[in-house]
Amino acid sequence: MEKWMNRPAWVEIDLRVLDKNTKLVLERLAPGAKALAVVKADCYGHCMKECYPVFKANGITDYGVAALSEAIELRSYGDPADRIVLFALTPPMFVETVCEYNVVTLVQNLEYAKALSDEAVKRGMEIEVMGVVDTGMGRIGYQWDDPACVEEIYEASTYPGLKMIGIFSHLSCEDFEDKYWSDQQHARFEHVLKGLRAKGLEMPCNSLANSPATSHRKELHYGLCRPGGSLYGRYQDSCVELPGVEAVMTVKAVITQLKDVPDNFSISYGRSGRTDRPSKIATLGLGYADGLPRYWGAGRGRVIVNGCFAPTIGNMCMDQFMIDVTDVPDVKVGDEVVLIGRQGDKEIKLGDFADVCDTLSNEISCGMPARLPYKFIR
Repeated sequence: MEKWMNRPAWVEIDLRVLDKNTKLVLERLAPGAKALAVVKADCYGHCMKECYPVFKANGITDYGVAALSEAIELRSYGDPADRIVLFALTPPMFVETVCEYNVVTLVQNLEYAKALSDEAVKRGMEIEVMGVVDTGMGRIGYQWDDPACVEEIYEASTYPGLKMIGIFSHLSCEDFEDKYWSDQQHARFEHVLKGLRAKGLEMPCNSLANSPATSHRKELHYGLCRPGGSLYGRYQDSCVELPGVEAVMTVKAVITQLKDVPDNFSISYGRSGRTDRPSKIATLGLGYADGLPRYWGAGRGRVIVNGCFAPTIGNMCMDQFMIDVTDVPDVKVGDEVVLIGRQGDKEIKLGDFADVCDTLSNEISCGMPARLPYKFIR
């Protein structure tokens, strides 16, 4: 641990691994397809400002965000020529900001398209947009079989100041072995494209492929793929794993206190932890306010100390939690503990952590920037 960290717990982001992952993902692209790096939620908790140069060095010029604030941040240090696509719907009240920062937004109705067109014309600019289509996610967009879908996307493409570069849809089940639903979504996507082509609208950046589809299904690539989790090391040990991709994030702490306690000793709130033998208990200086799921405490989770697994004990606190290191040899205050990552021949994957808590890897990594200091390995 380094002095600047100011906490006895921290996150390490290995940008060398990110670079390797990025190259592996780009190798999977179909001819003619481009990759849009998904950098929303601070690159899934990996720090957008540090990850962006890695993506840029690999030739990526398209980026995906979920909020205008993220687009504004990226514009503050990114290449002005980069394309930034906002995945969420944008109310008309924000069209001035959309134009000011040149953000690609999704069109779901003509009210928004008209407002954006008027603002673009007023500024003497042309701004890119995408029509958003719900092919089976049930989240946002025109319903694929609604006649208004093709009609209004086409009409929006004729508005002055707007350049319709593609349609956008999201796969809901591509990380399943059974591709039935993804195939249905693909067919629906094609249905909309056929309708637009019949009107003479050809677009270069149609986008359907998420991380799993980018890695494994070139028929879904179209003009613009949207890898996200695979860049950061997701989908390990799954049916859509990309061989060679590794986790970019490691979470570590050091032991702040050791205590020898007797049998039947109670630990943490509600006396939720209880020893069943004379034990050695270690305290770590981070908790659920640092993005760790509280459920992971009370013996459900484990960490790695001195090359050994050690279970949590007692409910996790807001800023601290305890582990049972009775079976860990030569343990002492200041020893490094791995919560997520590898130590020696032992590893706790982010997915392992998430499985214990019945959640997603992304939910955990997105919570890490709450308070923990970050160390970037180059």
